[in-house]
Amino acid sequence: MPELPEVETTCRGIEPHVLNKPICSVLVRDTRLRWPVPADLASSLVGGQFSRVERRAKYIVLHHTDGFVLAHLGMTGSMRIVSAGEPIKAHDHVDICFENGVILRYHDPRRFGSIHWIAGQDLGHPLLDTLGPEPLSDDFSGRSLYARSRGKTQAVKLFIMDAKVVVGVGNIYANEALFAAGIDPRRAAGNVSLTRYQDLAQHIKRILSYAIARGGTTLRDFVGGDGKPGYFKQELNVYGRAGLPCVTCAKSLNEVRLGQRTTVFCTACQR
Repeated sequence: MPELPEVETTCRGIEPHVLNKPICSVLVRDTRLRWPVPADLASSLVGGQFSRVERRAKYIVLHHTDGFVLAHLGMTGSMRIVSAGEPIKAHDHVDICFENGVILRYHDPRRFGSIHWIAGQDLGHPLLDTLGPEPLSDDFSGRSLYARSRGKTQAVKLFIMDAKVVVGVGNIYANEALFAAGIDPRRAAGNVSLTRYQDLAQHIKRILSYAIARGGTTLRDFVGGDGKPGYFKQELNVYGRAGLPCVTCAKSLNEVRLGQRTTVFCTACQR
């Protein structure tokens, strides 16, 4: 599933190609995403322009003359720049076409993603209303994690993956950050000290920032806005390495399921 670095990479990749370019047409080949593609998407976009591309959590937000396009990549989606005449692939569901021949193409084999149209100047939507702070912002800190975790018995990994607590810390990066902080992912969130949460928050910021710089993580389906894969996968310390030696102590890494998600950690290094 594309996570925060992958979505950020996509935003940065597509932005230079779509800003202030008149939209001449919108082609919707399949409306059947997680929620139906709005019937008025084409009429809403044509004739306008995008003035900004940003990320909120794992959503791509395209600022339009008359509103906003809110897009989510789901589990296997991508949004990339292609040229006019590039062959259509299976699962290329939506094209936003610009007068200069550039096409912003939304691709989603499993159709778990979504595209929404928000008219007006207020970026308000039920999908955004309950989201927590951005992990790379000043609003996110170890102190905020500590305050929200008091009395919670859920596993600390599930706690930091809760978008109401902090957005964008998906499975891959939760595994990596907890390893870097030396925290057992199964530990109750309420039993983690302030000092350890401060360390964890710094590792979350560092790892996400570095993954963005490396273009995100390529597992099976993700490509950035330029159609190229990310390269952070080569530097993962625990995710996808169950049974292999820990990079710190050489003990075999353990794998369990937490919240139906694969969790890999070192029983010696993480307490």
